[in-house]
Amino acid sequence: MEHLQLNTGASIPLEGFGVFKVTDKEVCKEAVYHAIQTGYRLFDTATAYTNEDALGEAVRKAIDDGLCTREELFITSKLWVSDMNYEDAKKGIERSLEKSGLDYLDLYLLHQAAGDYFGAWRAMEEAYEAGKLKAIGVSNFYPHTLANFCENVKVIPAVNQIEIHPWCPRHMTLTECKRYGVVPEAWAPLGGNRYNAYENPPLLKIAEAHHKTVAQVMLRWNVQRGVVVIPKSTHAERIEENFNIWDFELSEEDMAEIAKLDRGLVISEETLDPDTGMFKHLNPDFTRRINKK
Repeated sequence: MEHLQLNTGASIPLEGFGVFKVTDKEVCKEAVYHAIQTGYRLFDTATAYTNEDALGEAVRKAIDDGLCTREELFITSKLWVSDMNYEDAKKGIERSLEKSGLDYLDLYLLHQAAGDYFGAWRAMEEAYEAGKLKAIGVSNFYPHTLANFCENVKVIPAVNQIEIHPWCPRHMTLTECKRYGVVPEAWAPLGGNRYNAYENPPLLKIAEAHHKTVAQVMLRWNVQRGVVVIPKSTHAERIEENFNIWDFELSEEDMAEIAKLDRGLVISEETLDPDTGMFKHLNPDFTRRINKK
């Protein structure tokens, strides 16, 4: 596993494991535990995912079983928009720690640039200085938002987690991240099952040439660009497949061919409801549930 250095001096694995929409507690615990067995050390959850507790239980069991130490793991969670102000953010941070059952989180993110996120950031800066959060960052910050934010805060975000895949490579976002020393991290690195990736002729050709799968090629494409990836799966074989990307390298020709897929398509853009801070395409029941404190 390769790592990148954060602006805090800590290192973050270039590949991790996400648990978005894994709302069944037992399924989540089983998937996280198997991911740790497979070799993953970075895990990504959020208040909005309602599974911080399940991930924490799996982590503690893995530690008790001797699969890893807490210091080897890099656990991320996120503050939801309903807590986007100074006072509620302080409470939100404590809830995340309590639900996960962990003494500290390795990374904590603002989930959206919504509400009083500058006030929320001040609370996160205080928790960072107190050692409760080892690093703090942002999520879904577009280039202009990230630049403005970095110019007006005391602690520069360590990470910007945003949708990045071959159909939306986010060149401008990566440029702004590099300018401010922010590590880019990709959610939906496999395209969110929206672009027929597994039937794409160029990707299939590249995958065949390397004796790999299309998913492995897409993940490798991102990490070679210096982007952390957090693919999600609840299936053991797919969890293992996604992790097996460290024994090959895409050529310049491969990277150029994948670059041709850029269509500026995103899952999230233009679908954010300004009243709720929630993506409109999500299931209404899910939206209602995660917007509750």
